[in-house]
Amino acid sequence: MPHTPVTILTGFLGSGKTTLLNRALRDPSMANTAVVINEFGEMSLDHVLAAQSEDTIMVLENGCLCCTVFGDLVTTLNNLYHAREDGEIPRFDHVVIETSGLADPSPLNQAFLSDPTLAGLYRIGTVVATVDAVNGPDTLDKHVESVHQVALADRILITKLDLVDATKANKAEAALTARLRRLNPAAEISRIDDPAFEIGALLRTAGLDPAEPKSDARAWLNAAAYEQHDGHDHDHAHHGHGDHDHRHGLHDRDIASFCFVREKPIPREALRLLLDALQQNLGPNLLRVKGIVHVAEEPDRPAVIQGAQHLLHNLSWLGHWPDADRRSKIVFITQGFDRAEVEDMIAVLDRVAGRTAAARARARAQAEGD
Repeated sequence: MPHTPVTILTGFLGSGKTTLLNRALRDPSMANTAVVINEFGEMSLDHVLAAQSEDTIMVLENGCLCCTVFGDLVTTLNNLYHAREDGEIPRFDHVVIETSGLADPSPLNQAFLSDPTLAGLYRIGTVVATVDAVNGPDTLDKHVESVHQVALADRILITKLDLVDATKANKAEAALTARLRRLNPAAEISRIDDPAFEIGALLRTAGLDPAEPKSDARAWLNAAAYEQHDGHDHDHAHHGHGDHDHRHGLHDRDIASFCFVREKPIPREALRLLLDALQQNLGPNLLRVKGIVHVAEEPDRPAVIQGAQHLLHNLSWLGHWPDADRRSKIVFITQGFDRAEVEDMIAVLDRVAGRTAAARARARAQAEGD
């Protein structure tokens, strides 16, 4: 049975996350979606309630299921799955999880990679972050959790632009967007009041499913965004922009987002060493890693790697390459480690893997000679 995709909805306190959810719970496009919220207290459910199957699960008029976290998230999602399979609640094919406004989403990402229950039933499809145009810049300065929320997002929604002084709105939006783009080059950034904004398309994005032949691996990785970002950074290094970047909080400058590109195929042993080294050396400083890798022993299909902090998910494989580009591309989002340090580590591991492969070849040749 395919894993049910999960959208993680994050955003700092007051960023408009609950308003977005209230809107979602009324939208017909959210049918067949289970929405897991922290508590019913902040949700306006009275006039959208159609039926109640139990104290913690409500079935809404638009066909959306709404439930609170019961005990812990693993228990809640396990209960939801079995209630669906036993026919106790309507079937759902997507889950949206609201995180606490103060929560760093990294541990939640990690849970879906490490917990046997979650990893066996669900997979992360996309991460959505809301950012308040009024208080967002100050929040990013003062709270590292908000920086992590932005850095780990696949989609970023700018909210409350209508509350910004009309004479300053365009400048404020441009400055905030530029700052968000520096933190997260690959995220799609949009305004919540954009007429083209579709809440169902946003919150029900399936993301990459390696088992689904039609999954768009290139769009999931979006390595091209990092290539454009690297070029812009190069321009910054050579054309003085004053000290405008230095007004941003210390947390911003501690986050690095970059894409490592490898032309040659990577031997399986070198990839194993790399994944082990990432877990051991970066640990909690590895906020997220995802990539498509050309493994030398498997030239006709790429490996997919993804992970967070201490945990990297077991390798999964696409059925075929999505296009003619067979370079390995790995996206890193780190805290306290910059690109040069990661690339130095990869260079060392390359040499170790090369020596190991050569030693094994000599041993095989000797054994065959004997």
